[in-house]
Amino acid sequence: MKTTLLALTLLTPVAANAANPPSLLNRLKDEHARGQKQWIYNDYQKAVAVAKATGKPIFVTFRCVPCEACESFDAEVAKNNQRIKNLAEKQFISLRQVEMKGVDLSQFQFDYDLSWAAMFINADGTVYGRYGTQSVAGADAYNSVESLEKTMHRVLSAHSKYATYKKYLTEKRGKPKPYKTALQMPGLNQERKEKFQLLTERKNCIHCHNIHDAENNQLKLTDSWSNDALWRYPLPDNIGFIIDPKDGLKISKVITGSPAAKAGLKAGQSIAYINDQLILSIADIQWVLHNLPLGPTNIKVRTWSDKQERILSTGAGWKKTDVSWRGSMGSVEPFPGVWAPKATPQELKKLNLPDSQHALKVKWINRGISGGQGVFKAGLREGDYILALEGKPFDESITPQRFTTHIKLNYKKGQKLSVTIMRKGKSFPFEWPLQ
Repeated sequence: MKTTLLALTLLTPVAANAANPPSLLNRLKDEHARGQKQWIYNDYQKAVAVAKATGKPIFVTFRCVPCEACESFDAEVAKNNQRIKNLAEKQFISLRQVEMKGVDLSQFQFDYDLSWAAMFINADGTVYGRYGTQSVAGADAYNSVESLEKTMHRVLSAHSKYATYKKYLTEKRGKPKPYKTALQMPGLNQERKEKFQLLTERKNCIHCHNIHDAENNQLKLTDSWSNDALWRYPLPDNIGFIIDPKDGLKISKVITGSPAAKAGLKAGQSIAYINDQLILSIADIQWVLHNLPLGPTNIKVRTWSDKQERILSTGAGWKKTDVSWRGSMGSVEPFPGVWAPKATPQELKKLNLPDSQHALKVKWINRGISGGQGVFKAGLREGDYILALEGKPFDESITPQRFTTHIKLNYKKGQKLSVTIMRKGKSFPFEWPLQ
């Protein structure tokens, strides 16, 4: 899963311009930023200084330039949409952050599995809000120019009444981390640290999900790992309401029988506060939910039309969701050692399978790692088709990410996975050793 985001390296205090582009911009081939003078380029301290001098809030976008996901949305925000461009240039101090090696991870806390993200910050470090949401529905399912523009106007309103809203912003920054930067994370592989200290280029950058990778690894190193660590930044769907992606606050649907439905929330209402935090976007809702316990808990919700808070009561495991899209799942054991994309309709037709039957085709076995070595030794071959898992045939919902995620969530190293394989028109059971 190539869900990449940020190239992480030392901050370079330079501004982007077409006549004299900085070396970093050229190395990354950041064409969306070239000539866009509304952006301070990769220099947070400069953005803070200008924000203090002008009294404007800071708009920070995080983008891994080589990443294809969210490329069109990034282009709209960076240069193409005139409304966003005007807001970024006239109402905000706008910072385009394309590397984070020197960035303070206590200040910049968000879902690092995203392909594009933004934060809105006061010059004193107070976080107004976050923007950027992703799920199994795709990288752009929740991001839109319309909702970003509305979020920016909400930030400006909160900024103009900072003294009034500050008490509702105190929990939005997050608790301090025991390290400052990505390279100081104890869970980041030492060999990779040495590589990442070299010059940042398109082929030598820390993907943002590597921060979650390092968090996962540190839990394993300290024998603190459990699957509970994977339920990061749950959507509001998990507590029973779906937000209109074109608005960012308005409820488009309340799920029958959910905590939201039981609390009386209705479609058409707009979320104002959750647990005494001012909400400006879907990502702000996720931030509050992310920091709550996995077990049963009460969540205070207030809409702009409510005079009183509503209490949403969750049950055990309420954060669990489909995490197969997350790039950081690649660091979770066991490693199957195989790349098996979904079989095409043409391939399925040749297999003479029932119309409802789907399959994964083994395209590559990574014999450079123990997982690939073990499954190859057991008899799996490139060109084989995987038809069923634990006796259950695959339906149209199967993806390679869901297949590997099921393994990672339900199996441990040393166990065997029961699958059905088809080779040269014949199917047979196969015991897949997991390393």
